[in-house]
Amino acid sequence: MPRELIVVAIATLPVFELRGSIPVALGLFQMTWWYGFCLSVVGNLIPVVPLLIALGPVSQRLSRFAIWDRFFQWLFARTRRRSDIVRRYGAVGLMLFVAIPLPVTGAWTGCVAAFLFGVDLMQALPAIILGVCIAGTVVTSLIKLGVVGAIIAGGALTFIALTSFMGWVRRDRA
Repeated sequence: MPRELIVVAIATLPVFELRGSIPVALGLFQMTWWYGFCLSVVGNLIPVVPLLIALGPVSQRLSRFAIWDRFFQWLFARTRRRSDIVRRYGAVGLMLFVAIPLPVTGAWTGCVAAFLFGVDLMQALPAIILGVCIAGTVVTSLIKLGVVGAIIAGGALTFIALTSFMGWVRRDRA
C-alpha cells in the first residue's frame, strides 16, 4: 500500500485522526512537514460531511436495536460530558474543541457534538475544518519545533481563526 494512502487512512480513523497520522508521515515515512500535514488534514476531513449529514438519521434508525441503542447512548453521553464548550459557544466552541489535539477532541467527536448541540451544517463544517487545520498545525509544530513552537503556533492560529470565524458568524447572523 502506498505510504500516502496509509497516512490518509490513519487520519480518517476516529481514534487516531491526524494526531496519529502526522507522526507517522513525518517520523516513519520521512515526508516533508507540509506534505504530511496536507495528507493528514485531507484524510481527517474525509468523514466529516457524511458524519454531519448522516449521524442523526443513522443513529435514530439503528437505535431501534438494543445493542446500537446502548452504543449511541454511551457515545452521546460521553460527548456531552466532554464538549461543554460547544454547548456554550456553538460553532466557535466547536472550532476550539476540534482544534485541541488531544484524545476525544477531533473531527469525529466534533461531528457528534455538532449533532447533539444543534450546530447548523453550514456553521459546523467551516468550524471543524478550521479546528482540524489548527490541530494539524499544533501537532506538526510539536514534532518539528517542540512544545514551545507548538504553543506559539497553536496560539497564533487560534487567535487568527477566532477573529476570522467570529466575523463570519456575525455576518451570517445579520
